[in-house]
Amino acid sequence: MNKRWLAPTGLAATLLIAACGSSTSSTGSGSTTSSAPAASSSALKTTKIGGATVLTNAKGFKLYWFVPDTSTTSKCNGSCATYWPPLKGPATAGAGVSGKLGTIKRSDGSVQATYNGHPLYTYVADAAPGQAKGNGLNLSGGVWHEVTVSGAAGAAPSGSASAGGGGYGY
Repeated sequence: MNKRWLAPTGLAATLLIAACGSSTSSTGSGSTTSSAPAASSSALKTTKIGGATVLTNAKGFKLYWFVPDTSTTSKCNGSCATYWPPLKGPATAGAGVSGKLGTIKRSDGSVQATYNGHPLYTYVADAAPGQAKGNGLNLSGGVWHEVTVSGAAGAAPSGSASAGGGGYGY
């Protein structure tokens, strides 16, 4: 049956929650794994993933937004930003991208790209273009959604182990 994947997924989610829940932040040169999607400034594009037309970075990695964020402030800092790398701004619109692009200044002084008022992130568990492992997860103090071209929050995958609800939209 398909129940074998639940234990590793639950363990991975628990580890992510524990890591993202840490209130300490390091100030040194952090290292990232080579499997993490690059979160650099570039032309954004649209791609159809799982039946939805979503926003991706130039390399095809899905972009996400975080419910606790505001249009001027990212709430994902420290260890959270290790798992959800902010997309460096400014970004440019590629074919199919018609929303409003902008930037915010993060607490560390760096510039992060925004789309329709949502600060943008990739997710380290999306190890290849076209993956959507972060959509609907409730981690790091809030729910993560894929960025859809329509601007609506993407539906969480069926069978998701995350607890949604609560949240607000822009």
